[in-house]
Amino acid sequence: MSARIHAAMLVLLAGVAAHSANAQQIVAPAILSKVAISQNLNAQIPSDLAFRDENGKSVRLGDFFGKKPIILSLVYFECPALCTEVLNGELRTMRGMSLGLGKDFEAVTVSFEPKDTPALAKAKRDVYLGQYGHAEALGHWHFLTGEQKSIDALTSAVGFQYAYDSSARQYAHAAATMVLTPDGRIARYFYGVQFPARDVRLGLVEASQGRIGTLTDHALLYCYQYDPMTGKYGVVVMNVLRAAGGLTVLLLGMFMTIMFLRDHKRASVVATGAGTKLR
Repeated sequence: MSARIHAAMLVLLAGVAAHSANAQQIVAPAILSKVAISQNLNAQIPSDLAFRDENGKSVRLGDFFGKKPIILSLVYFECPALCTEVLNGELRTMRGMSLGLGKDFEAVTVSFEPKDTPALAKAKRDVYLGQYGHAEALGHWHFLTGEQKSIDALTSAVGFQYAYDSSARQYAHAAATMVLTPDGRIARYFYGVQFPARDVRLGLVEASQGRIGTLTDHALLYCYQYDPMTGKYGVVVMNVLRAAGGLTVLLLGMFMTIMFLRDHKRASVVATGAGTKLR
């Protein structure tokens, strides 16, 4: 064996050993076993949970129920990374939809850090509403803080499990937003920090029970079905085939009607012309 081949084999073996060592070191921190999101679809959010809004005013979650579907997000306002990405993703989605914040839906962001203050909430509100850029949305994206009792009741209701990492001095938590019906029931979960505008729009239309959205949205809901495992809407093949078949029958019926009327008109013209010649 030449010295060059021998050296190459040593390098290869060293690389494999290093990779194996790294693989053994890549173990999920134990604290992550406490982090999860359990989907509690159709569960009712308690309306009497007390919080403070961005101006320090005492409010109850039920104050935001009753009229429009709601986009709900759980973050904490001094989060160094993930929470900002969740809010940024929520903002991008809102800006990418033709549905309007305030006009068609409300947004409620709740801090799960009991030490967060209304001043921090107001600073976040001002940043995100400023970037949303629609004056009519003022007063429709609510940033709330509260006591541990209310936080625990809300996070339990939506299945949001998180844990405080004392060594890192920050919370370990998942990333998601939820859509609530106007009366405060959980309709949909959307995971991650990128929320497709189409999916969130369909979720809001569905949660509103058809009170918002267009005929196109309602048609899309027939062809798309929410998948709770992925938090996304997928194409329902059978519904698409049924819709296509129905459209084909409709178009064929219209074509036959047009042809019948054309032939009838042509026969009438011929009959009229023959009658004129007989005279």
